[in-house]
Amino acid sequence: MSAGLIADGGAFLGIELGSTRIKACLATGSGEVLATGTSAWENELVDGRWTYALGSVEAGLRAAYASLVEAAEAAHGVRPTAYAGIGISAMMHGYLAFDAAGELLVPFRTWRNTSTAAAAAALSESFGRPVPQRWSAAHLYQAVLDREAHVPAVARLTTLAGYVHERLTGRDVLGVGDASGVFPIDPATGDYDAELLARFDALAAEAGAAPSIAELLPEVLPAGADAGTLTETGAALLDPSGALRPGAPCCPPEGDAGTGMVATNAVRPRTGNVSAGTSVFAMVVLDGGLDPVPDGIDVVTTPAGSPVAMVHCNNGSSELGAWARVFSEFARAIGHPVDDDAVFAAMLGGASSAAIRGDAAEGLLAYNLLAGEPIVGLPAGRPLLVRTPDARLDLAGLGRAQLYSVFAALSTGMRTLAEAGVGIDRLLAHGGLFRTDGVAQQALANALDAPVSVGEAASEGGAWGMALLAAYRGAVAAGARASLADWLDSAVFAGASARTVEPDAGGVAAFDAYRARWEAGLPIVRAAVAALD
Repeated sequence: MSAGLIADGGAFLGIELGSTRIKACLATGSGEVLATGTSAWENELVDGRWTYALGSVEAGLRAAYASLVEAAEAAHGVRPTAYAGIGISAMMHGYLAFDAAGELLVPFRTWRNTSTAAAAAALSESFGRPVPQRWSAAHLYQAVLDREAHVPAVARLTTLAGYVHERLTGRDVLGVGDASGVFPIDPATGDYDAELLARFDALAAEAGAAPSIAELLPEVLPAGADAGTLTETGAALLDPSGALRPGAPCCPPEGDAGTGMVATNAVRPRTGNVSAGTSVFAMVVLDGGLDPVPDGIDVVTTPAGSPVAMVHCNNGSSELGAWARVFSEFARAIGHPVDDDAVFAAMLGGASSAAIRGDAAEGLLAYNLLAGEPIVGLPAGRPLLVRTPDARLDLAGLGRAQLYSVFAALSTGMRTLAEAGVGIDRLLAHGGLFRTDGVAQQALANALDAPVSVGEAASEGGAWGMALLAAYRGAVAAGARASLADWLDSAVFAGASARTVEPDAGGVAAFDAYRARWEAGLPIVRAAVAALD
């Protein structure tokens, strides 16, 4: 049955360009995963800015797609050549500015950069709501303030997902969730806020530039909308072999936050999800307004346009992964190589035993701060491991310190949301970190002092969520009138199970003690930033 569906072009393709992996997922219209493919890549620090080369985008897309095709053939005996729908997702925010000829004006500036503090502060004051440093509008206005030579030539501004989607379809559009990390969305219109667009133009004119930002931004589309079809050029970009046929309908491109909400079925008010990867962030769908918006909180939207409170931390599990690579290298060096999952299981198992024992890692602190972390006031980061002379350094303590550091800044932002009266009925987590025997799930529940659920498909992540959005676009085109939330409930998650863990009183106390020491030690990181270029 699956082979026939694939051969007939009846499956849906979702692709997500994440921080360290580009992942492709092939799924049925009800969400059954048929095959996946991946390609690894890494950001680079070039001239003080985090970036990815656009050539790496193309190469990574092709590699991930080729991996998917091979996996489909291995599992089902058939190579897909057409699809019922395609969706593209990628890391949100950042700065991709093009001239009228479509040439990139400056290297892609990712969400990880913290060089737009002046612009973000000015826009936040003018707009009367927080504008984070990573938003595209902040990057553009900072370029205006810095009088960068490329600004007069900017003719188009988009996100990474929008860039790839345009290459595949020729359409300059964004899903509303991704667009909400470019410029504030008016919930009444589902489009960019017209009043704030005018305020931006006025600020830019005062600074000596006059870009009409509305003319630069992509069209905004909600989930289910027609966002074009795969062109011959787009098909050749994905599959240079020529086997992939053009014509597949495409859904609006989305950001990784939106696909995380879809993949965890957290798009209704008072539901939330936590995504843990290179960054770690929480999305809570609001059941009303959030006025005033607390510092450190973004207001973005679901792919359907509902308002969402976002707690975003620039640093996630990268430093934990770096330590895992050291242990993998050590195992190979002594002639006992093990796979990555086994290394993580050993480290996180140590974290679990440390939490149970309670006294491990006293005086041991880990800082996962490779980049700046605005939520705790750090303009730049330096990953550190520091301990008092009497602190025991063992695998258990090291594992716990590294794992707790992943959620330390997030817990600060979530406390802010709770103090603002934001209610959450259900919190779900997803990402590869949660694959290992529930240890990270329990640590997150303890960090937030709230129940945390992980669904069956949590590790499939955003590429699967994007395939679901492509399937929803197909359902709408076929006449379905269900909202995205209702469609997910009935077509995908009906009968789906999830494992829920409750916070453990001892674990909550242990995390609170760790977080207090972690926050008290932040001046150590500031000193390292000042001392180490």
